[in-house]
Amino acid sequence: MTRYKLTIAYDGAKFHGFQSQPNLRTVQGVIEKALSKMTKGKEIILVGSGRTDAGVHAYGQVIHFDYPGYIPAENMLKAINSLMPLDIVVKDSQIVDEDFHARYGVKRKTYLYRVDCGHYTDPFKRFYAGHYSYSYDLEKIQTALKDLIGEHDFSSFAASGGVIENKVRTIYEAQVKYLPDENELVFEFTGNGFLYNMVRILVATVLEIGSGRRPVHDFIRLFEVKDRQEARGTAPANGLYLKKVFYD
Repeated sequence: MTRYKLTIAYDGAKFHGFQSQPNLRTVQGVIEKALSKMTKGKEIILVGSGRTDAGVHAYGQVIHFDYPGYIPAENMLKAINSLMPLDIVVKDSQIVDEDFHARYGVKRKTYLYRVDCGHYTDPFKRFYAGHYSYSYDLEKIQTALKDLIGEHDFSSFAASGGVIENKVRTIYEAQVKYLPDENELVFEFTGNGFLYNMVRILVATVLEIGSGRRPVHDFIRLFEVKDRQEARGTAPANGLYLKKVFYD
């Protein structure tokens, strides 16, 4: 068996998330079906760095799988891409040691979130950016994001569907850019791990801070109360992108 590490990008608009689900189109399901064709029916189970929900996109999702036989890494990339639909592409292929694990070996991840700030929803962005038509203070948003840096208990920012008990995570970078040509806010978060829907809840919360509906340093209070009901909002899935996964 040869273990392959692939970096893939996908448009999540027409997928029911990354993880395989019966009778639903998922990223994992599509790739495993392609691998089954390559092995003439042998089942191959791939492992991702993490799940993405329905509608969420990825620039740099990482997966691994064990293949029965040997194919040069470049040929594996070409072979799988030849079987991919137009909304998935394999960007990189590597042969790795058998102890490499796409999920358990992750050291940090970077997520990106796009917010369309137009007054009305742009039909060409509706699958690729969240929409926020209220006025906001960019300086307040930038100030609030600084409170996220460091190790904190993110219990207030974990959706109820999560099963992980330890809610402590470290955020290394939290920043925002305004793109005037696109009239978009683009958030970027890098951390050692993220809870279920955590980035989307952080974005919804910081937009409320920017619009004056919350105090500028409300993140500090939310860390202390550890209450999901205090954060409330969740930004739409379609604006979220898994940008990069880091390993040793």
